[in-house]
Amino acid sequence: MNPSLYPPASVEIARKRRELAPQPLEAFRAFSRAVFADGALPTRTKELIAVAVAHVTQCPYCIRGHTAAARKSGASEQEIMEAIWVAAEMRAGAAYAHSALALDVMQSADAGA
Repeated sequence: MNPSLYPPASVEIARKRRELAPQPLEAFRAFSRAVFADGALPTRTKELIAVAVAHVTQCPYCIRGHTAAARKSGASEQEIMEAIWVAAEMRAGAAYAHSALALDVMQSADAGA
């Protein structure tokens, strides 16, 4: 990770976050534990979803953390890469689908001309 753009996670940063807002931090941690616990979806599947979402949101901390968590929960390298490809397709598909907005504007402009 580029330290000038994204500082590495550190004990100091974690301590400062805890000092500045301990209650929201604990609430977020509890929320995260609940979300990633086994349920209708196993933790492994949830972590694969998180890897895909992290790539779409382009959060380097999330990519690193959820890739490690996915491996720890039993996901294979191939499963992780496939999840990333699903994310890439969804991101590209959204761009393509939203072209309808540009086409609508162009069509409206042509009709008004």
